[in-house]
Amino acid sequence: MNAPASGPLADQIAARLTAALDPTHLVVSNDSAQHSGHMGDDGSGESHFSVTIESPAFAGVSRVERQRLVNRALADLLAERIHALAIRARAPGEAA
Repeated sequence: MNAPASGPLADQIAARLTAALDPTHLVVSNDSAQHSGHMGDDGSGESHFSVTIESPAFAGVSRVERQRLVNRALADLLAERIHALAIRARAPGEAA
């Protein structure tokens, strides 16, 4: 598994997704610098993220349900600390 997270919130995202979905591949990217000064930028440097995740939990599951599984694992962080989250989710063996 790959998890080049940076910062405490990115580390929390990686830990929660690992615990909830047992990914075979995981990359959490902090995109906050690209949104500095925009709406939702709280000045913490940790408000906007991208997640690329591959998990057996996604096999036979629709794209919408994959998003829901990720969102459920991060629910309180999404409500309180994460302004934006881009999700790329796939099952093992699917094209990237």
